[in-house]
Amino acid sequence: MAASGSAQLRAEPTLLSVENLVVEYGTGAYRVQAVSDVSFDLKRGETLGLVGESGCGKSTLARAVLQLLRPTSGKVVFDDADLTRESGQRLRRLRRRMQLIFQDPIASLNPRRRIGEIVGEALVVAGVGNRNEREKRVRDVLRAVGLDPGLVMRRRPHEFSGGQCQRISIARALVLEPELIVCDEPVSALDVSIRAQILNLLEDMKARYGLTLIFKPIWDGLTPITVRLATSAEVQTWCDSRVAEERDGPIEPADYDEWAAYLVPVRSR
Repeated sequence: MAASGSAQLRAEPTLLSVENLVVEYGTGAYRVQAVSDVSFDLKRGETLGLVGESGCGKSTLARAVLQLLRPTSGKVVFDDADLTRESGQRLRRLRRRMQLIFQDPIASLNPRRRIGEIVGEALVVAGVGNRNEREKRVRDVLRAVGLDPGLVMRRRPHEFSGGQCQRISIARALVLEPELIVCDEPVSALDVSIRAQILNLLEDMKARYGLTLIFKPIWDGLTPITVRLATSAEVQTWCDSRVAEERDGPIEPADYDEWAAYLVPVRSR
């Protein structure tokens, strides 16, 4: 994981490379930079944790990587394809390899649809297999996240707890077998007793499916999923939408209050 500044990007092949990314809001003279000249790269199987105070640009950066929000300038190169230059069907095909787990598991699920339809919708849109093949894949991915397909596929979201809904959201993200998943505070809407279960599930799915993760955790004692994913990390302070400082070394609990906003790039395997 390279630091901010394109000169520090690695020369070896990477899955994702972000170079001099800038995202601005507003028009004319009233423009605010939410992300300012940020560069990093990720090899396959690595995890990037975006950690910082509210308003420092974490969500904007994550959405710009997926092109849900078009950046003002810079490059987002995914497996040798510059996403900022792609559009239409070509971008849609690339997006099959990148998925998002939303912050609020209940709000992100359509209350009128059954779970089998919600999880399998991406397969229908992508034209993957026939009906029986799609149903088999949905059943397999529901089992992978710890849910019984026979009990959940015909039920609707309101019949499940928040933790179960987040498991369904994770299944939906996995069903297309993506290479990159962006987790936008996937446990912030859950009870403390459930958060550890979901974090452990994400670690298991990362190992099982060979995923590369961009992880935006919450700012509390469970923030550093990176502590369990790796023993060391490069730490970069993030202030006013940019990387202001960096250091090497492990992320320690005593550092949480000291670092009000930082990026935690982690080489986790």
